[in-house]
Amino acid sequence: MTKTDFLDQPPDSAVLTPYDREHLKTYLRLLDAEADGACWEEAVTVIFGLDPDNEAQRAERVYQSHLARARWMTENGFRHLIRSSYH
Repeated sequence: MTKTDFLDQPPDSAVLTPYDREHLKTYLRLLDAEADGACWEEAVTVIFGLDPDNEAQRAERVYQSHLARARWMTENGFRHLIRSSYH
């Protein structure tokens, strides 16, 4: 993934999307950064290549929406991954 291969907000879906599959690594990186106590500004810069000083609202929207989807993956999305691996 290049740092431009992402939407400002991941698709809001009750099922796993192609976007989710393409961005599993991004979701894991966000969850790891959060677990490590990294500030969101640092995480959005490293993971997405965004400058929170120049694009504060967009950078925070990208970070928060992708982190929310990453959390959804840990609670729901992984079930879709498991089911699809058996088909």
